[in-house]
Amino acid sequence: MTITPLQPTARTSLRREKRRAATERSALYDVLAEGMFCHLGVVMDGAPLVLPTAYGVDLDRGPDGTLYLHGSVAARSVVAAPEQTVCVTVTHADGLVLARSAFHHSVNYRSAVIFGVPRLVTDPEEKLHGLNRIVDHLIPGRSSGTRAPNRKELAKTSVLALTLTEASVKTRSGEANDEPDDLDLPHWTGVVPLRVVAGEPITNSDCDLLVPAHVRTRANQLGAPS
Repeated sequence: MTITPLQPTARTSLRREKRRAATERSALYDVLAEGMFCHLGVVMDGAPLVLPTAYGVDLDRGPDGTLYLHGSVAARSVVAAPEQTVCVTVTHADGLVLARSAFHHSVNYRSAVIFGVPRLVTDPEEKLHGLNRIVDHLIPGRSSGTRAPNRKELAKTSVLALTLTEASVKTRSGEANDEPDDLDLPHWTGVVPLRVVAGEPITNSDCDLLVPAHVRTRANQLGAPS
């Protein structure tokens, strides 16, 4: 797979803090790989609607990769999305940046914004593939450890495919940036790191099986206690 640089467009070009923009497409893929949930923005009845949802990624489908989303066939947002340009965002909050002045308080973050007109997936094989990608994005290997969707369940579910061509990535890291005149003020300054941490997997009350290896591995990756 040939990875092309991010190509800024009128919608993805940063207006402020341009130095925080990533130019390599690999930065986009990293943000998507480490995230678990995104926000899908659509326009409904002339007003914006932003919904959180899980997603999956296939970097080998399409020239720049494909993002998969899913929802009920009756969901108005899913029905409306293929008829318009949507916006999908993924954000990681990495730290609270505390400055000497209230004005310079900030957040260390990594964020991706993707624009495009999604495609309703109608091919049965790709539809199942997209759903498996979403499940495996949260818990790698999980789709092989579950019952596959049956025809009735697939009929109730819509899958959207969005190319990763038009996207931007913006990040902030490091310390607070105080004004020189504030450096002698008697106020603590620093960063409070943030991260997602998993707990110990909890087996369902009606299940007498051991926690499978793929679940244990994912929980450990997210910092679950050994």
